Amino acid sequence: QVQVVESGGGLVQPGGSLRLSCAASGSGFSISLLAWYRQAPGKQRELVALITTGGSTNYADSVKGRFTISRDNAKNTVYLQMNSLKPEDTAVYYCNLVLPGRTSWGQGTQVTVSS
Repeated sequence: QVQVVESGGGLVQPGGSLRLSCAASGSGFSISLLAWYRQAPGKQRELVALITTGGSTNYADSVKGRFTISRDNAKNTVYLQMNSLKPEDTAVYYCNLVLPGRTSWGQGTQVTVSS
């Protein structure tokens, strides 16, 4: 079973930046589809960004041009660089790792954008 653990959340002012990390244990990281989701209070969980095994990326319209997802297969880690943060980015951010027949979720990390 692959486990993932997020880190890097916190409180930041509007316009600021944060980098989230998600470290995975177990095998299969390099062939997995990786994604970041977020869930704000009272809202459904939504896809923020994903990255394929080949490095192709896709982003939600609301974060395009501000967020960047990347992966380091040597470190079994996926990152989410978040720039120009807005109050509406406030949410719990979750890492998701997908392999054939199984998926793993982290416990989430809180991101709060407020002055």
